[in-house]
Amino acid sequence: MPGTSPSPTAPPAQAVARDAHWARKLARLRARQLPEYTLRLCDDLAAKKRFDQAKLEAARLRMADAETGAAPDEVERAEVELKEAKAAYEAASLSLTFRALPRPVLDGLIRRFPPTEEQAEDGDAWNPETFPAALVSAAHIERDESGAEVAGLSEEDAQGLLDSWPAGEANALFAAAWQAQQISRASTEELGKD
Repeated sequence: MPGTSPSPTAPPAQAVARDAHWARKLARLRARQLPEYTLRLCDDLAAKKRFDQAKLEAARLRMADAETGAAPDEVERAEVELKEAKAAYEAASLSLTFRALPRPVLDGLIRRFPPTEEQAEDGDAWNPETFPAALVSAAHIERDESGAEVAGLSEEDAQGLLDSWPAGEANALFAAAWQAQQISRASTEELGKD
């Protein structure tokens, strides 16, 4: 009959397959975990020094082994020492883990702590007196022995640490929380270029 539309048919199999592929891909994109960054603090300088030296020695011997074939027993001894030094360092250390915030949450946090007029003139994007503690608190995650997330640093606790620690360590605390926001696991490829 003229003027009538054809009867509906099933969509082409190729289109259905593409939709299923896209649905799986989108589900994986949505399920990605936010990146995390860990700050390790060690007051046992001997344990830290031992671990640092063990890392250097193991790396030196691995390189020598690759280049000239270092004695296998030396490499093995260095690897054992590295493992033991790392265990001692980790036992003497505390760690704080920070997770990237979803972009709208980070943007909202920055808006919550705007710079003063003078700070803005100095180029600050947020209030450097109040924003660091808020970011440290918002990004900090703590896990119990079972791995379940539990309450972490409050803004007051974070401000207390930032105020009471030496400048280098206070800066490292804020930098770790900020670094978690900057981690990118993305890469790009140029096709057709050799």
